[in-house]
Amino acid sequence: MQLDVESLRTFLAVLDHGGMTAAARELHTSQSSVSWKIKRLEARVGRQLLVRDGHNLSPSFDGRNLIEDARTIVQTHDRAADRLQCSDLSGTVRLGADEEVATSHMADLLGRFTRHHPKTAIEFVIDASQRLPVQLERGEIDVAVFQLGADDMLPDDELLWTEQLHWMTCPSCAHDEGPVPLITFGDDCFYRQIAQPVLDAASLEHRIAFSGPSSSTVRAAVEAGLGVAVLSTRYLNGHMVPWTPATALEPLPNVYQVARSAPGPREPVVEALFQSIISTTRETPVNAVA
Repeated sequence: MQLDVESLRTFLAVLDHGGMTAAARELHTSQSSVSWKIKRLEARVGRQLLVRDGHNLSPSFDGRNLIEDARTIVQTHDRAADRLQCSDLSGTVRLGADEEVATSHMADLLGRFTRHHPKTAIEFVIDASQRLPVQLERGEIDVAVFQLGADDMLPDDELLWTEQLHWMTCPSCAHDEGPVPLITFGDDCFYRQIAQPVLDAASLEHRIAFSGPSSSTVRAAVEAGLGVAVLSTRYLNGHMVPWTPATALEPLPNVYQVARSAPGPREPVVEALFQSIISTTRETPVNAVA
């Protein structure tokens, strides 16, 4: 019996990301390719490794026994491959990102980058979308991944994905009397600049009920019933639902997650990281926020 690494990688991706469609998106391949690799792996071991329960896939008894060894094999393979493909690229890149890119995704991306380019160093910070473009202009960072509106996009920006925004509240709070209690990310809140003109256009009074430094604190405030927030539609779940005020509101605009570099020619190490971010992040923001 021989276990091939890519089939094991696919097996783990299906379990880690909750299904074949998400695994295909993570692996940048087709769903049919994922299905074929799972079938090939099961044929080689002669046992069923995944069990379908409705729309969900879970590991069988043999699949559970394989998980730990599969991770070890894949990680060992990747380390060996990275060492054999090490480049001579050197230098430091200062990278900034907002919270809409998962910390786990960025950590994985940067880990692979530095293993492949061991002579490089990356200084990574998470900051608000409003501040990152300013830091780029000042030369304080080299590359940034952040959100903006359509009017603020530059010709050289690389679009990673599009976000749909929604007014959200907790299921038990209508917030239909008195000033709208608005939950924001603080004075530099990108969504606040979108929300307030929409409320003003509908002549809805509002007050800042809560300001938090991160998406996790804002979501917690919404779930606790403290007010209404503008968030990506991917957060709609049993704990947060659409807020529908009695007064009709103008539709919220889409926002765009982009990668941008500092003005001027990019150093080779900056160009390499910039392209790596684009290739591994574009259109794959599943569960983007950690």
